[in-house]
Amino acid sequence: MNTHTKPVNGHTHPGAKRPTADAPTPPRAAHGDDGGKKPSAASRLVAMARERYTFVMSTDGRPYAVAIDGPNLALPLRGKAGLRQRLARRFADTFEGEVASQSALADAMTVLEGIAEGTDPVPVFLRVGGDTTDGIVVDLGTADGRAVTVSAGGWHVVDRSPVLFRRSGAMAPMPTPVLDGDGLAKLHTLLNMDEQTFRQLVAWLVAAWIPSIPHAVLTFKGEQGTGKSKTAEMVVNLIDPSPASKRSQPRDIKAWAAQAFNSWALCLDNISTIPPWLSDTLCKAVTGDGIVDRALYTDDDVVVLSFRRVLAMTTIDAGALAGDLAERLLMLDLQLISEDRRRTEEELDAAFASVRPSVLGALFDLLAAVIAVLPGVRLDSMPRMADFARVLAAIDQVQEWHTLDDYLAASATVAGDALEGDPFGAAVANLVDEVGTWRGTAAQLLEQLPLPGGIRPQGWPKDATRAGGRIKRLAPLLRSIGVAVDDTQRSQDRHRHKLLILTRTDPEDAPASAPSQSELWPEVAPIGRGNDPT
Repeated sequence: MNTHTKPVNGHTHPGAKRPTADAPTPPRAAHGDDGGKKPSAASRLVAMARERYTFVMSTDGRPYAVAIDGPNLALPLRGKAGLRQRLARRFADTFEGEVASQSALADAMTVLEGIAEGTDPVPVFLRVGGDTTDGIVVDLGTADGRAVTVSAGGWHVVDRSPVLFRRSGAMAPMPTPVLDGDGLAKLHTLLNMDEQTFRQLVAWLVAAWIPSIPHAVLTFKGEQGTGKSKTAEMVVNLIDPSPASKRSQPRDIKAWAAQAFNSWALCLDNISTIPPWLSDTLCKAVTGDGIVDRALYTDDDVVVLSFRRVLAMTTIDAGALAGDLAERLLMLDLQLISEDRRRTEEELDAAFASVRPSVLGALFDLLAAVIAVLPGVRLDSMPRMADFARVLAAIDQVQEWHTLDDYLAASATVAGDALEGDPFGAAVANLVDEVGTWRGTAAQLLEQLPLPGGIRPQGWPKDATRAGGRIKRLAPLLRSIGVAVDDTQRSQDRHRHKLLILTRTDPEDAPASAPSQSELWPEVAPIGRGNDPT
C-alpha cells in the first residue's frame, strides 16, 4: 500500500508520511496506471519537486522553493545552486538510465514558477531579518539552517529560522556565538584604536543587525600602515561573513547591484575618488534602493533588485568623498601600528577566529539590551541619520558611553574635510566667511567666486544652472559648518530670477547635539559583562 500523499497547494495532507529531503522518489511505472503512455520527463520533474518543496514568490517578484522537511531557506529555481540543478541530479538518481533534457528542465521550471506566482508574496531575507518589535533573526549561514533570534528578552540559537532566508555564493557561515563576559575586550585587543573610537565601532556593529533602519557608512581613515583593510575585513566578517569581504570599486550600477543584492554587508577597499554616480548609489543603498533590470530569459519583463545595505569603506583622504555621502559617514581614524606591535596576517586570522564566538555573543547581548530600551529613546533634535542616532543613544543608555555625542562631533569634522576636498564648496564657504551674508543669483555667484590658481578645476560648475544645482547638493554640508542656504526667494524685477541667500550663522544656532543621558533615561547598569540571555 502506498503511504505517500501528494501535497495539496504546497502542503502535505495531515497524517501523511512526508519524504525526507535525502530520500529518493520511488521510481514510477514505465507506463501510466491505465497502461497508457509513460509520463513525460517534465511531468515527473514537477511531481518530484512538489513532493519535496513548497513554492513561494518573494515581495520583489522572485520565485523560490522551500523544502517541506528541511531548513527554512528559499532556494532559487534557476541558477548554479538552484532547484533546477538539484532536480536534474535527483532525476538521474531516481530513474536509472534517464537524464532530464534541458527542454524538460526548462518546461518544469516554467510550471513551478507558475505555482509560485499563484501564492501571496512573502518577505525573503538575506542574513538578517525580522524587526525590533517581533525580534531580529540572524542567519548563521550553516547547512543545517540554524539562526540566532534576538529580542528584548535576550538571544537564543534556534535550529530552524522563524523567517525565510535566502543564501548567496557571497555568504560564509558564522560560528555559533557564546557568552563568556569578555567578548568586547577580546575584540579590542585585535584593533589599533583608542577606547572612544572602539566604542563607536561597537555601536555600529550592533546597529548593523537592525534591518529596518539606514546605517551610517563605516569609513576607516588613516595613512598607510594603520591596518585599515584588515580591520575592515574583520568587522565585515563579524556581521556578514563572506569569502570576499573586501570589494573593489564597482565599474557601473549593474555591477554594484549584483554585489549589493547578494551581500548584507559590503566593504569597498582603498577608495581614493568616488564618481558622482557611485556616490549617489551608495547614498541610496544606505536608505533603501531599488534597481529595475530586464528579467532573465525574457525580452519585456523586468525584475526589481530592492535592498538596504550595511556599507564600510577604507580611505586615506576623506576629502575625496562627495557631500551627500559625507553626511552619511561614521569616520573612524586608525592609529599607526608600531613595528614592535605589528602582527602577521596569519597571526591575526588565528586570533580573530579564536575570539569570534565570544565577540558575537557580546554583540548579541548588547543588541538585546538595545531592543529593550529603544522604544523609549527620544532625541531633542534629529540629525540626518536620525534612526542610526537613536540606536547610538540607546547604546549610550545601557553602556554609559557617549557614542552619539562623538558621532555628531565627528560628522561636523567630516563635513569640513569634504568641503576642503571640493574646490567650489570651499570657495563658497570662504566667500561667506568674508562677507557674512551673500545674496544674488547663481550666475552672479559663479562670477564672483575666484578660480583657484586662475584655472577652473575639475568639477567646477560650467554655468549658472549647474552652479545652482551644486549649491543645493552642498547645502547640508554648508549648514553643518555654519552656512545657511536659502533658495526660496526670487528677485523683485520682471525677470523674477531665483536667488541664493548664503548666511554665516552663529555656531550656537547649529543643530543641537543629543540631550544628556540624565535628561533621557534613569540610571542603568552597563551590560555585556556576563549577563546570560539564555
